[in-house]
Amino acid sequence: MNHEHFMDLALAEAKKAFEIGEVPIGAVVVRGDEVIALAHNHRETAKNALGHAELLAIDEACKKLGGWRLIGCTMYVTLEPCLMCAGAIINSRIERLVYATRDPKAGAVDSLYDVLRDSRLNHQVEVIEGVLAEESSRLLKQFFQELRRAKG
Repeated sequence: MNHEHFMDLALAEAKKAFEIGEVPIGAVVVRGDEVIALAHNHRETAKNALGHAELLAIDEACKKLGGWRLIGCTMYVTLEPCLMCAGAIINSRIERLVYATRDPKAGAVDSLYDVLRDSRLNHQVEVIEGVLAEESSRLLKQFFQELRRAKG
């Protein structure tokens, strides 16, 4: 698998979120070499706490594949998933998560918790960290700098 290629797609989604004033997080679900779903944050525009890129990508992938089990799928996401998204990744049976950069305030994969590899749960997920981390981190920092400037 070409992790950088698929993370580039996730970064393109994150940039779409940035353009509409959303925290720039993008997610892509892939099976084999086929892109199944693309999504970016919509929490502010949808005024919905569930508008995380990961959840939207999982929803789209389930609809496209016709079931809730995303067996054989890999998710690429530009920021380490939160607890809610990590739970959805486990429950959808995604086999692998590739993420760009850690989230020290809410990350549930490596930063604050290790949910995806918890052997007490009925499904564990392979995790690959750090693919295009610098690019993702730069985009997030730029977003929050601009947000702080706008608020004065």
